[in-house]
This record gives sequence, C-alpha cells and structure tokens, in this order.
Amino acid sequence: MNEVRYLMSQKQLNRYIVLSKLIEGQVTTKEAAERLGLSERQVKRLRKGVREEGPAFLIHKNTGCKPVHAIPDALVKRIIELRKSENYQNANFLHFQELLKEHESIEISYKALYGILTRAGFKSPKKRRKGKAHHRRKRRAQEGLLIQMDATPFAWFGTDQNYTLHGAIDDATGKILGLYLARKECLQGYFEVVRRILGNHGIPASIYSDRHSIFHSPKTARIPLKEQLAGKEAPRTQFGRAMNELGITLIPARSPQAKGRIERLWDTLQGRLPVELKIAGIADLRKANQFFMYYIPAFNARFAVSSAVSETAFTSLKEGLVIDHILCCKQTRTVDNSGVFSFKGQHFQVTSQGGVVSIPPKSRVEGLVSPAFGIRVQYQNAIYEAIPCIQAKRRKTSISCKEKRTYHPPEDHCYKYGRKLWPKLSFAESDAEILQMLEEIFLKNYA
Repeated sequence: MNEVRYLMSQKQLNRYIVLSKLIEGQVTTKEAAERLGLSERQVKRLRKGVREEGPAFLIHKNTGCKPVHAIPDALVKRIIELRKSENYQNANFLHFQELLKEHESIEISYKALYGILTRAGFKSPKKRRKGKAHHRRKRRAQEGLLIQMDATPFAWFGTDQNYTLHGAIDDATGKILGLYLARKECLQGYFEVVRRILGNHGIPASIYSDRHSIFHSPKTARIPLKEQLAGKEAPRTQFGRAMNELGITLIPARSPQAKGRIERLWDTLQGRLPVELKIAGIADLRKANQFFMYYIPAFNARFAVSSAVSETAFTSLKEGLVIDHILCCKQTRTVDNSGVFSFKGQHFQVTSQGGVVSIPPKSRVEGLVSPAFGIRVQYQNAIYEAIPCIQAKRRKTSISCKEKRTYHPPEDHCYKYGRKLWPKLSFAESDAEILQMLEEIFLKNYA
C-alpha cells in the first residue's frame, strides 16, 4: 500500500481519500463529485475501480515506464560527452545541432537537444538580450546592387592572438561574397575580398563601407564647402582609385548601424567560425583562407535569402582586363635620361622580353606595385617589367660653399601619402627577395 501511495501524485492521492470516504459512507456521491470536480457518473466509475483493484486503479498504467519514442540513454550520454569535448564546447545550441548532424551523423530536434543540454547543466554561450526597437533599412531589390564591406578583429583560432577578418556581404540576399583573414586591417585584405567578388560573381554596382582611410581620404573633411561646390575633390585612396577604374561607386557610411547587415554577420561568424576552424584543425592564415572556399557556399545555403528581383546586377568583366593591374598600388614616376626611375630611394629600369625598353627622357610612367607580381611599369597603355639597378655615384668635382637645403615635399605629395605603407627598406637584387618584401609591406596596417 505504501509503495502504491509513493507512485501516486497529489491529485491521485486526494481522489483516493475522497473515494475512501465515499465507500465508507461518510460522504454522498454528490458531495464527492463536488469535491473532486467530476460528474457523479465518473465518481461511480472510480469508486467501483477502487473497490475491485484498490488505489492502484487511480495510477496510470504507463507510470514509471519509459516512452517508446524516448531518446536512448546511450545517445544522451554520447551527446553530453561530445558537448564536453574541446571541439564543440564553444558552439551555441543551434550550431551544435548542425554540427552533430554534419560530423557525427546524429539527427535530433532542437527542442530535444535543448532539454538534454539544459538538464545536464549546460548553458548556450550565445547570450540573448531584448533588443531596442530599430527600423531596419529595406533590402536592395537586386543581388549586386549594394555590397557592404568591413573588417573585424577577433581570436579566430581560439588563442590570445587577434586576427582581422575582411569580408563583404550582399545587401539583397545576405550572401557572403568574400572573406580574407590577415594579421591586421589592411589594403591587401580588402583587395583580396574584391578579387574573390570579381572572380565568382562579377562587378557590383556599389560598395558600402565605413570612413576608414583605406576607403576614403581624410582630407575630404578639410575641403571647404565652397571648394566642394566648385567641384574640388580630395585625392582618391588606392582602394578608391581601383574601384573607380572598375566603375564601382564607393558609398561612405556615417555609423556602424548604417551597415548593420555586415555587423550582424560578424556576430554570427564570431560564434560559429572558431568552432569550424577548430574542428577542421586549422590554426594559420593560409589554410584558413583556403578553408573559406568551402565554408562560404555552406554558410550561404544555410542563411542566404532570395532577392526580390531574380535578375542580378553584377556585370561581367571586360575581355582582356587584368585584375592584378587594377588591384595594386599605383604611383607616377619620371624616367631619367638613362631610362631609369627611382622608387623609395631605389632605382629601377624598365625591361621587356626583348631587353631594356627605350623610353624618352623625362617621360611620366605609372609604377604598379603588388605582392602578386612585384613592381611593373605602365607606359602608353603597355605594361613592362621593372628590375632593380645600381647607379654609379656622382663624383664631387668641387666643394660648394652654399648652405645645404633640405627639401620638404608638400602635404599632398604621393610620397607622404604612401609613407605609412612604404617603410624605408633596402631592395635586394634578386626578384624573390623583392617580392617577399612587397608582400610584407602590403600586409601592414594601412591607416
């Protein structure tokens, strides 16, 4: 009897007490029905069952039995062990559900998984708080009309070292169009993102970015309104010049909230990408940038939406266009009488496959610099290679008594414009060492 009462709920126990008094004649059927909130017919049925089977009649026959559709204990134990493992411990509950299906072949509903993990004492690292009411800007109608671009520093490899992830997202669909990981926010990182956009999709109509000096010259704010109305513009940055050559409109944002779509993308990636990199065993920049080739399509299949207009706004690249000759740094130089020009204290000579190129003295040439090819020269719409050369030092024929004067270039001089990008380094004579030096320079912070 005591064992039966132990299995009974408080409601069942109350019913048994009232029915016992009814059987003993202490209360009437009508009074028992009022106390239990049942009909007299139900009370008579319960009284008959208690007389024949005792209090066990009031206990459901499945009490204490595990449901047929219940998750096996072995599977629950396996899920908890996986959650404690190093690879999955930082994943939020929804991401963990996706990872179980992808890597462990375990399919389970989110509700069931949430119950298992919370009962085991786990809390999702994805903290949620009630957000403020904010009117979101309507998405663009076509894919490729507006691309939001930004970079974010984070400990992507789970260490104390922060690396900067450069990225671009389509405003209409929410698709990631390109990702590139570098040590710091730099010009090369954004150039590589644009390179992936051009190669995979085409030329977008416009790019929406912040007011970092990589995108927009800080001198723009210093130009008086009267001169701006007269048509005077600040010199374009290297990124701005490249986008102008591609026909892409560069739009500056006035606040992070204005480009909220890519800001929310960073929040999502900071919760998911470190876990994915850890599972893949990736802990360096080169492998991470290769990993993005497979990660981006899977991410877009999970989160991207359809645009209002099916036709894309991306335009195809012009035939014969060399992307490397646009996504680079360009600076104008003057060739001397021997066909040599100087660049950051070093001298270079223009060459081609047939040998040294004859360029008229005092001609203006365009120097192209990129880690992809080193240093090249553009003259009259033709591209030539440039090799370092050593000029003989001039001999002093007489001692001048004139006072030595130091030349100070103006503020808008190209040397001052690029001095933060180009430190004073010595060129090596071999092309391999020059290429390595240029790559290191391009990856420095171009602020």
